[in-house]
Amino acid sequence: MGDTATARAASGGLTATEHRLANGLRVVLSEDHLTPVAAVCLWYDVGSRHEVKGRTGLAHLFEHLMFQGSAQVKGNGHFELVQGAGGSLNGTTSFERTNYFETMPAHQLELALWLEADRMGTLLTALDDESMENQRDVVKNERRQRYDNVPYGTAFEKLTALAYPEGHPYHHTPIGSMADLDAATLEDAREFFRTYYAPNNAVLSVVGDIDPGQTLAWIEKYFGSIPGHEGKRPPRDGSLPDTIGSELREVVREEVPARALMAAYRLPEDGTRAADAADVALTVLGGGESSRLYNRLVRRDRSAVAAGFGLLRLAGAPSLGWLDVKASGDVEIPAIETAVDEELARFAAEGPTAEEMERAQAQLEREWLDRLGTVAGRADELCRYAVLFGDPQLALTAVGRVLDVTADEVRQAAAERLRPDNRAVLVYEPLTAEEAGPADQTDTATGEEAAASE
Repeated sequence: MGDTATARAASGGLTATEHRLANGLRVVLSEDHLTPVAAVCLWYDVGSRHEVKGRTGLAHLFEHLMFQGSAQVKGNGHFELVQGAGGSLNGTTSFERTNYFETMPAHQLELALWLEADRMGTLLTALDDESMENQRDVVKNERRQRYDNVPYGTAFEKLTALAYPEGHPYHHTPIGSMADLDAATLEDAREFFRTYYAPNNAVLSVVGDIDPGQTLAWIEKYFGSIPGHEGKRPPRDGSLPDTIGSELREVVREEVPARALMAAYRLPEDGTRAADAADVALTVLGGGESSRLYNRLVRRDRSAVAAGFGLLRLAGAPSLGWLDVKASGDVEIPAIETAVDEELARFAAEGPTAEEMERAQAQLEREWLDRLGTVAGRADELCRYAVLFGDPQLALTAVGRVLDVTADEVRQAAAERLRPDNRAVLVYEPLTAEEAGPADQTDTATGEEAAASE
């Protein structure tokens, strides 16, 4: 085992110890004997930002392939073994990482570690044309269900494509395009695995009712012999100017239940004090039913039935402030947009009140405590800070940095970034009855056909 470090959080005395295997795998352990469960979380430092043009969606496709069996676990065996032992599991893909996780009864921890090690070390022996075609179809169906065939389903894809210019590593979303999914070959998948699914490109966290010595012994036993790989290519540079420079706008006419105004504002990168200030600003403006935009649009003007504003934190590119307003009745979008701009301008000039600061920071603190309060949530946060910022201990102190932000910093964040010339705007207009035509009778596949992935 390599170096070990320990830190103690101010809230509740949470601790985490760090270790490194000879093959480069980083390990983070956090004991919590409150309940007899243990969470295993494995983050690979690969997401859609690592993909190249013509092969978008490969990171997400591979997440599905990881549930298709390995040398000693055939077919759907990973699910069957975990769920048969009373555990739960899943995997997700984002711009910046792919993660896999299990929550197990504590006495079944060794099983989860063995399963993760088996597919990290031997997946290529089970990866064949049949599993590739099977999961390619599942991902394409997931795209239809979650993006193409649901109201406002393509909003995220459209807004990120506007907010990040063509050629930028975050211009496309993890779901990928149908054409690129069709074009991906078995050799593409194998090369992707060899490049990114190596122990020296991963962080493994185990949190819960564990014996650290025994847990480390199991990790060394199952993961220690997996060779590292030095061929990883770094992601392309995601840096951009602080602001977009001019408003970008797209009007979408689709069969949606109501008009909608959505916008993405370019905000500071995660891990910075400026990002924390922006988070507080968006919470005051659009974080729940006590927020300014909800009070103005839903309660006072009654021009909207829903209004929210939240931060999509990104470490390798500017974060996005995500505005989402659903119009009420026949209210036109320009009226809503005028009201939004009035509220943003007033906030930029005056900043938050002391009461708003207290409420917003308490809300963000509660969300942080909720994440660290479960073994699975804490395992995920420890991995996140280890992969994206190099230090898992930051997960235990993150809330302190949010609580340290001042009202003037929050006002300044809004004044500098929440402006019309720094946003991509998406306006949804419903089709008329004539434009919509006859109801579509085509059956869609059930959710049971989708793999355990987002």
